[in-house]
Amino acid sequence: MIFVIDIIHKAIGLYSFLLIIYIFMSWVPSSRETKIGRFLEKICEPFLEPFRRFIPPLGMIDISPIVAILTLRLAATGVLSLANYI
Repeated sequence: MIFVIDIIHKAIGLYSFLLIIYIFMSWVPSSRETKIGRFLEKICEPFLEPFRRFIPPLGMIDISPIVAILTLRLAATGVLSLANYI
């Protein structure tokens, strides 16, 4: 069971890293049109969309990805605390 929890924790960490890359790609004008950009869009936008619906941008700054990453980190912490009970 610890092995499964470790894999889930690592997957959450990897997904957080991919989200950060996707967010930084928005700073480079044509990077989202690349194959990597389209791949990251397919896996990141479904997760970011609910956060964008509830958190409006502050001027030109979209803070919803920050809240999404914090939510993932909270989930990772929850998974690790679950491992402590096993």
